[in-house]
Parts: sequence; structure tokens; C-alpha cells
Amino acid sequence: MKEFGYQRALDVSGALALLDADPDARFLGGGTNLVDLMKTGVERPGRLVDVRELPLDRIEPTEDGGLRIGATVTNSDLAAHPDVRRRYPALTQAVLAGASGQLRNMATVGGNLLQRTRCGYFADVTKPCNKRDPGSGCPAIEGEHHNHAILGASDHCVATHPSDLGVALTAFGAVVTYETADGPGELPLTDFYLPVGDTPHLETALPPGALITGVVLPPAPVAANSRYRKVRERASYAFAIGSIAAALDVRDGVVHEVRLAFGAVASRPWRAHAAEAALTGGPADAEAFAAAADAELAAARPLPHNGYKVTLMRNLVVAVLSELAEEAAR
Repeated sequence: MKEFGYQRALDVSGALALLDADPDARFLGGGTNLVDLMKTGVERPGRLVDVRELPLDRIEPTEDGGLRIGATVTNSDLAAHPDVRRRYPALTQAVLAGASGQLRNMATVGGNLLQRTRCGYFADVTKPCNKRDPGSGCPAIEGEHHNHAILGASDHCVATHPSDLGVALTAFGAVVTYETADGPGELPLTDFYLPVGDTPHLETALPPGALITGVVLPPAPVAANSRYRKVRERASYAFAIGSIAAALDVRDGVVHEVRLAFGAVASRPWRAHAAEAALTGGPADAEAFAAAADAELAAARPLPHNGYKVTLMRNLVVAVLSELAEEAAR
């Protein structure tokens, strides 16, 4: 591991100043992803600016009835918060599915959203990777790709985003807030991650030097009837091969409102807009759920060894929405 400096920031302005003074510096939250990448040589910062002590560790109601989640809230505290459990249960389920208890105690909300892909070629500095070394190629396309993207990929990168938390936040229309030396800003999570295109090394729309300060969840009564379902290759701590965050409001057998987001199928959490549009105003039954899944997955472009994800995601949509419809009818 490359030697690095370390400084602890005590306020947001101080953290921004430390990063601005050293172009080789990086913000450090829980370190559950960054430190691993430093060990493998993928990340080589000259200085770490520790932001864990910043006053960004609260979960508070917003004036319009949503929730504001600070960037340094740990995943454990987020999952256990009574308002999150009651009003956005899929968010709690996503966090609890995402890692071991030890990691959840360290990982932060801001850091979770910025974690990088777990593609084996990206993590191995002896291999080419357009995300790590632009222009070097994407060996996953012809190589090991059984857990890679089927939606929104390109000839330059087929890696997936690993966040479970991000999938649930995407389904609920979350907005990321940040601070720069020029002032505050915000980005809807659906715009936060950049399309892969021919620049997979550019992952987010955050301005240079920006510090994530929190995530705002808008009021969403539909989220009270929600679920996160994760499929993985082993029952213990593992990354998803497919996941879904879903919320459903059914009235007299008709879908009044639905929220859907997919995980482990694209370079970012995937909001299923086509499926939502197909379902809204129609019957809440398995046939309609399957048709909506097909509408979303029509854009899928699987590789030779990950086509199973199309069937997997279709089955997840039908199963999870059917469960939510049954619960709504009770």
C-alpha cells in the first residue's frame, strides 16, 4: 500500500479546504470499500481526510413529511431507525441484506453510494479495465461476466454497481445533497450516476471536490407497503446477482401507484420506469406484473453467460409484487 497522510475534519468547510489543498486527497468515511481498494493498489490517495466526525450523523423529518439522512449515518443506525422501518421498510431490508453486522457498523450512507464495482477485472491491477485505466479495454465482455450488467452497459464496460441501499433509495426518489467550495447542491439519485457510454471511469455527476452531506427521501406513502428482495449465490454475506426494491398501492384491485428499482443488473441502481408505466392504472395480478417486467427487460442486452438475469428479474418482479398485492388486500 502506498504511504498516505491522514487528517480528521471537524466541520464541512474544513473538510472541503483540506481536499482543495491537496489534489491527491480523498474523503474517508467508514473505509469499508476505499481501504480495500487501497490495499489492492486500485486507489492510491496521498492523503485521507476523515469525515466521520462531521455533524452529519442524524436522521430527521423534513417539513414536507420526508426524511433527511445525514451522510455519516452508519448503515446499522439507518436500518434500525424507527421512521425508516415504519415508513420505508424496503430501505431497512436493503441495508440488512447488504453486508455483515461489523461492516454495517462502520459503513456510512454517503460512502455506500460512492462504493465502486466489485468486478474482478477492476480489482486486479494486472488486468486491463476501462473503468480503472481508460482505453485499456474491458476483458469481462469476452471473459468472466456471469454477474455483470444486462441493462445500460456499453462496449466499454459491463460492470454492475454493488449497492443494495442505492436500489431502495432509487425506488423512493431520493435526492443526494452535497457541498462544494462554491456552495451547496443536490442531485436526484436517478441523475447521480452517469451512463457508462465510452467513459466508464466517470461514475457520478458530483462536481470535483464535492462532499456528500446527506440524502433526502421525499414523502412517499406508497413506501409503507414495500419490500427489498435480494438473490445471491450464498445465503451469507454476498453481493447480489439480482435484486429488486418494490412498493405498491392497490385500490379495488387496480394499481394506483408503484415504485420499482433493480439492482445488480446495471452500472447504477436501475429505476424501472417502463414497468411502472405499464402497471399504473391496470390490474394488480401476476399476468400484469409479468407483462410489466417484460416491458422493462425488453432493453436487456445480456452477454453469453448472464442471460439468466433476464429470467431472474422477471420472476422477482412477479413474486415481490404479488406478495405486496396480497398484503394490500388483507
